[in-house]
This record gives sequence, structure tokens and C-alpha cells, in this order.
Amino acid sequence: MKTAILALRALVFAMALAVIGHTAPVFAQQAPNPTAQSVNEQQLLDALRVGGVLDGRITIPNETAKVLIQPRGKDWRDFHQTTLWTIGGVSILGMLGLLVVFFLVRGKIRIESGFSGRTVTRFGGVERFVHWLTAGCFIILALSGLNLTFGKAFVAPVLGESAFALLAGWGKFAHNYLSFPFMFGLVMMFVIWVKDNIPGKLDLEWLKAGGGILKKGQHPPAPRFNAGQKGIFWIVILGGAAMSVSGWHLLFPFGAGSTVSDQQFWANVHAVVAMVFIAVMLAHAYIGSVGMEGAYDAMGSGEVDENWAREHHSLWLAQEEKRAAMAPPLSVPAE
Repeated sequence: MKTAILALRALVFAMALAVIGHTAPVFAQQAPNPTAQSVNEQQLLDALRVGGVLDGRITIPNETAKVLIQPRGKDWRDFHQTTLWTIGGVSILGMLGLLVVFFLVRGKIRIESGFSGRTVTRFGGVERFVHWLTAGCFIILALSGLNLTFGKAFVAPVLGESAFALLAGWGKFAHNYLSFPFMFGLVMMFVIWVKDNIPGKLDLEWLKAGGGILKKGQHPPAPRFNAGQKGIFWIVILGGAAMSVSGWHLLFPFGAGSTVSDQQFWANVHAVVAMVFIAVMLAHAYIGSVGMEGAYDAMGSGEVDENWAREHHSLWLAQEEKRAAMAPPLSVPAE
């Protein structure tokens, strides 16, 4: 009997040893490793620094979907909710304020010698088409972009959420598709007018005299485009190029290994340039319409009054008159 009990105890003891021996490696594998944990925590802290991201593992082709945490996203959101509002308010509202003050102080810039009744061709049909194509697209792009940026705060409370959502949706479609004719217009404007917009010495004299718009009776001589118009031209070309490149990255995101951080960078560029661009175009539209008598005719009918041309572009008018004098007379059919 004792022998049987001893044998049973030995069997139980052996089984216990076997179990412990089998599970010991598991316990060793699951034991906490402070060194390894500290390394992982340091990697986490490094990844959460500016510019870092935390990636996961995915089985789908979209590599951008593996980003779990991107701290720069918070900076991007804060920029669009605070800094961009400041830039937009200062540039756009500031420009509107300056134009109101300028109109109240200077008034409308009149043709001092009055209309002569004779006109000279300022812009041809192709030039006016390119101008209005680009300008028309820009107006819709600007309004739809401002609505996407500020509409939720200012437009949605007035129209209601449903109407605002419909407006924003169609505005986004217009913004995307009208960007292509806008870019085409920029290229055509550069090709047509770059030769007349190279800065020269006369531009310095024009700037010193304030372009003749600050005081009456001071109209410095200018060629086809004066220094102010040349400045507008290069702002349109360079600003339009920045808008086009950044907008292209937003239209076709994550191309050529682009990351989320890259997309946020281009979105910031697009937004900041847009605010300044809109402000400058407000000044251009003012001078070209209600701000200066006879200016709208240049892009309206293409014909400007001779006295307007003489006061604002005397050198260009002299060239046109010389060209007209040297042109062969029109043939008259024999009777």
C-alpha cells in the first residue's frame, strides 16, 4: 500500500515537473523587458516630433492609409482656423478699406482734357478673349475658394446647412474644373503680353510720379503698359503659377511618393497665395472699372479715347500714330 502511494506521488511530481518545464519558456517570453519597452517609448516620442508620423501595417495598395498618427495635422488645422483667417482678413478686408479711402480722397480719375471723340485700338479680340476667360474663371475660383474657407462661419448661418452644403458642393466642382481654363489663360497671357511687360528705366520714373493717379495733372509718359500694369502682370503670372502648381497637387494628391505632410504644405501655399492674389485683383478691378474714367473700354470694346491714351500711355499712342501714318492707304475702287 505504501509502495503504491509512493509511486502515485512520484508520478504526480513528475507530471508537475513536466508541466513547469514546458511552460517555463512561455513565462520567460512574456516576462516584461524594461529595456525593450523604453526603446519602444523612445521611438514613439521620436515619431511624434514635428514631421514624424506613426505608421501601421496595411494589406491594401494605398500606402497613405497606413498613417495612424500625424502630429503636423493639428498644426495644419490650427493654421487654417487661425492664421489663415488673419491673413485673409488683413489682405482682403484691408485692400477693400484702402480702396474706399482712396476713392473718398482722390475720387474717380477723370480724363482731364475730356473725351476727344476719336478712338484708338487698345486690345484686339484675341487679347480680350484671353483676359475675360482668365478673369471669369478667377472670379468663380475666388468665390468658391472663399466659400470653402470661410463659408461655414458666414454663409451657412444665413443659407442654412442644407443650402450651404449644396452651394459648397457645386462650388467645389466649379473650382476643380475651371482651374484648367484658368491655367490655359495664364499661359496665353504670358505668351501674348510678356514682350510688353519687361521692366525698364521709364518704370522708375512712373513710380516716382505715383503713376499720375495720386495728384491731378501728373501723368508720366508710359509705353503700352506702365509700371503698375507690369506689376499686376507679373503678380498674375507668378501668383497664378504658384496657384496652379499647388492646385495641381491638390487635384491629383499623393503622386510621385507624396505624403500627407506634402499635401498639407501645398494646401497652405494655395490658401495663402489665394488671399494675397484676391486682394491684388480687387485693386486691379477697381482701377480698371469705376476707379478710372475710360479704362474699362480697353477690355470692353478694345477701343480707348485718344485723350485717355495720351494722358496714360503717351509713348504707346505716339507709336500707334506713327504706325498709322506709315501704313499704306486703303485702295479705293475705280468708278
